Amino acid sequence: MNSRIQLKVFPLFMIALFLLTNNNVNAQKQHEIFRQKIEKILPQAKGTVGVAIMGLEDRETFLFNEGLKYPMQSVYKFPLAMAVLNQVDKGKLSLNQKIHITSKDLLPNTWSPIREKYPKGNVDLKLSEILAYTVSQSDNNGCDILFRLIGGTKKVDAYIHSLGIKSIAIAATEEEMHKDWNAQFANWCKPRAMLRLLEIFYKGKALSKTSNDFLWKVMTETTSGPNKIKGLLPKSASVAHKTGLSDTKDGVLAATNDAGIMTLPNGEHVAIVVFVSNTPVDEKTRDGVIAQISKAAWDYYLAKK
Repeated sequence: MNSRIQLKVFPLFMIALFLLTNNNVNAQKQHEIFRQKIEKILPQAKGTVGVAIMGLEDRETFLFNEGLKYPMQSVYKFPLAMAVLNQVDKGKLSLNQKIHITSKDLLPNTWSPIREKYPKGNVDLKLSEILAYTVSQSDNNGCDILFRLIGGTKKVDAYIHSLGIKSIAIAATEEEMHKDWNAQFANWCKPRAMLRLLEIFYKGKALSKTSNDFLWKVMTETTSGPNKIKGLLPKSASVAHKTGLSDTKDGVLAATNDAGIMTLPNGEHVAIVVFVSNTPVDEKTRDGVIAQISKAAWDYYLAKK
């Protein structure tokens, strides 16, 4: 190579190397700043907080208190919905099929918009409607109707495990959890496992496009827990998520959770799971922990692009 050309190429190479190294250093610095920010939020719950966050395009992941088993509460209605829609994809069920609901299906003393609208039962609802009630409005009676339809909690548990998600257990219905305080702990999940399930859902690896689109729609229409993941995000923010909330015993809340996928203004996506367990603080503080973590993640991944 001509010596003059070599002299020109060498400085360009050095500049490119410098810029690449500088960008890597800055990325590592921002990564650590974000991690420290989350770690400062966690103690506000005065309990145990498990967090898993992933940028679904670049797969950069953050995990906090990840190794523990957290009670899911109604977050488990998301994997339940996936299991039901898998049966739809196989032709064993149909979103348009009618399910007859009796008064015996509508248990009292549990959250149930279906029961509020049809207090005496004796109504036929499409499977799509029951799924929407169960996911979007977290209907507990709708949840157990779906469990009975699909063959019980073991069928749902086996299906989720078949997707390669192992650190999760689905063992108790809503009715069983309302009868026995300890039953809720049989429905547990590690944050990383729920994060992986969200990624599988987002990438359409488990369900047909029609079923995936339907589930995305009803999760985006979620009305429960408005002050959790969505609490500090822009009002226009789109979040496909499922919340969960337990009762309180002796002044301590067993679980308040939210898990979902945030769509950033640039069109990219962040999966986030926050499980808050064993906390004595009030609802505003609990939800605030989830909201602060979510907003920090929103800002971090958005600033990367």
